[in-house]
Amino acid sequence: MNLLVKGITIVDLNSKFNQQICDVRVENGKITSIDKKLTAQNGEEVFEGNGAILSPGFFDLNCTIGDPGLETKEDIQTGTAAAKAGGFTGIAVLPTTRPVVQSKGEVAYILNRAKNNLVDVHPIGAISNNLEGKELAELFDMKNAGAVAFSEGSKAISDDGFVSRALQYCLGFGGLLMLYPENKAIAGKAQVNESANSVLLGMKGAPALAEEMQISRDIFLATYHQAPVHISNISTAGAVALIKKAKKDGVKITCDVAAHQLVFTEELQNDFNSNYKVKPPLRSKADNKALIAGLKDGTIDAISSQHRPHEIEFKDVEFEIASYGIIALQTVLPLLIQAGLDASLIAEKLAHSPRRILNLPLATIAQGADANFTIYNPTEEWIYDASNNASKSSNSPLLGKKLKGKVNLVYNNSQFQKY
Repeated sequence: MNLLVKGITIVDLNSKFNQQICDVRVENGKITSIDKKLTAQNGEEVFEGNGAILSPGFFDLNCTIGDPGLETKEDIQTGTAAAKAGGFTGIAVLPTTRPVVQSKGEVAYILNRAKNNLVDVHPIGAISNNLEGKELAELFDMKNAGAVAFSEGSKAISDDGFVSRALQYCLGFGGLLMLYPENKAIAGKAQVNESANSVLLGMKGAPALAEEMQISRDIFLATYHQAPVHISNISTAGAVALIKKAKKDGVKITCDVAAHQLVFTEELQNDFNSNYKVKPPLRSKADNKALIAGLKDGTIDAISSQHRPHEIEFKDVEFEIASYGIIALQTVLPLLIQAGLDASLIAEKLAHSPRRILNLPLATIAQGADANFTIYNPTEEWIYDASNNASKSSNSPLLGKKLKGKVNLVYNNSQFQKY
């Protein structure tokens, strides 16, 4: 579909048009012209910039879609609809389905279900069979079938030797492990962050130590094998410090942070709203600040949604028995703007770096390039409610609230969607 974007601010550090206000023409899925003043052609859709920003299409590293088997939470259609509405033109989906994505058959199923979609859907395979941390899944076969990495979702692997063998095996074919940072023996069945606040709530807290001990182990193993490792969804100041030192020491380590961990704090759980129950738990304002500083200095490579859809019966219950997680694909951008991130940092951490981590082609704004971009207005306000929630689930504490930062248009795979 042909499109002319008028008077848009391009934000792409890899583009020679970075920070310039230009017109951008797209024909048959390609950016054919970028100039100061382009004239609309017959049959061409025109979009007026009006203060909006054009960024390479966002990409999510850590997204849960229920298909196969858990489609009552989210399916490919609703998941990609939520992704589009949030500005994502690509998502990497976790293997925590039923059955688990642990062989080339499940990988092929997801790729086939996601064909011809505006949103690129990339399966992540399980590290172990049935996510049990005992036997290696078919990693090599899944990689050849199209899996971009391997993960156990929000489940940590406690067996050090198993992780060591998995890292060593992945070295042979360029596989990447995405590890969740939690020492289960320390965290136990904690519901919230360990602090004075958890004492007031009368609930067992998960100490930062549980996250940081696990990251330290993974750093040691990555160093020993000289293997790359990715740490998913870090949440503490100590985690930032550990990874910063590891990078300085030459360890092949990358990491991401969920957008809500930059803004939400543990005090939001004081009224026992289960929609604020996430894993890792919400931490302190000091942790928020350290995470934002880690993004700015390059310690944290990427931002993820940590999208975790649940049916109402899993969230509209007492806090202690509620499932962890929130739907988040449509609220990442407003949270990043609330956290004070500028457009260049958003483009780097939400578009370029996630693809770089997974060795996927980068989206860029250049003449002759495939059109893969997101247009958003950082100052536009909107209310997130049932009428525009594209997810099948509704477990978000932000539903019904006014947000700042709205996606206006996404373009990818010769398709575009306006909002």
